[in-house]
Amino acid sequence: MPLRERFPIFRSRAYLDSCSYGALSDDVRQAYLTYLDDRDRFGSHWEVWAGKLETLRAMLAQLFNVSADEIATNSCLSNSLNSLASAFDFSGKRNKVLLTDFDFPTTAQIWRAQEKRGAVIGCVPCHPGELTIAPERFAEHIDETTLVVSVPEICYRNGARLDIKPIIDAAHERGALVFLDFYQAAGSRPIDLKSLDVDFAAAGTLKYLVSSAGLTFLYVKEDLVNGLYPGASGWFSQADINAMDIYRNDPAQNARRFETGTPAVSSLYASIAGLQLVDEVGLEAIERHVRTLTRAIKQKARENGFQLAMPVADNGHGPLVTIKSTDMYRLVAALEEKGVIASCRDGNIRVSPHFYNNHDDVEMLFEALNSLRKLLV
Repeated sequence: MPLRERFPIFRSRAYLDSCSYGALSDDVRQAYLTYLDDRDRFGSHWEVWAGKLETLRAMLAQLFNVSADEIATNSCLSNSLNSLASAFDFSGKRNKVLLTDFDFPTTAQIWRAQEKRGAVIGCVPCHPGELTIAPERFAEHIDETTLVVSVPEICYRNGARLDIKPIIDAAHERGALVFLDFYQAAGSRPIDLKSLDVDFAAAGTLKYLVSSAGLTFLYVKEDLVNGLYPGASGWFSQADINAMDIYRNDPAQNARRFETGTPAVSSLYASIAGLQLVDEVGLEAIERHVRTLTRAIKQKARENGFQLAMPVADNGHGPLVTIKSTDMYRLVAALEEKGVIASCRDGNIRVSPHFYNNHDDVEMLFEALNSLRKLLV
């Protein structure tokens, strides 16, 4: 079956909203059905389910060039980051967490919640009139009190892609650690966490990894694991999950110590199916295809007199294009009525193609946008 035909939504829609939720494939749908069939056949199937968790962990590790022992899984990114944040001691001289104006609410809110534990929160701003935050801006804010720099690779509001490696290098030069939120990038192109030399990173499978909600992952650099003791815990974080020892907390000697309770088993089935599909297409091919489509979208936006809200250079933005709107909610609703699915943030509509999209989707988008010009800047 041709790849696009494995995504039923394209029979009736031009789906361009992968930055919110990847399109549902027949593969992932069948994975859910297999899970339900297994429930009917076996009821409780814990040995198989635990095996699927380890299969998924290994697949994620291979995808991002890290060790499986450096990957923790949870049901949402909030759980992963809460567990990580709880492991830091903010009582010393290094107690500052540096955020950005581009942070997703989850990361900003969780780090700000640490203020009650002594964290001092700073922020690297995006200055008025600018569309991105230059790496040197971070260097200006990282000092001897900085413990963690928390940075998103892609701004979820306008699609700007930050130049991550110089930010990591500047943090390390000053003795600070770096947490990378790469949710809006994972699955859209090859990402080598080892080469980046980032300390912590997190993403999930529901967007460009074309799976579903209920599964996220946290990377923790191996040589940092045993120096961090999460205040959040659970039986899946233990060295031996079968010990059932209620008289002590014995964290795993790897990144599993940042896990908590029972995983969302159905999401394991779905996530494995999604990762297999990404592997089938190939991240290099995905990157080339998405770049071709985003170039076409940017070009047609300019030709039609629409105002882009993001850096225009290919390496300046992620796999989404943002266009300014006078009423983003009305525009998204009107596009849906015309069979085009997009999303919006911060006064912009977000158009996010993936490997399953084609130029017909782009044409359908601009046919709809041209009929809705009053809702565009």
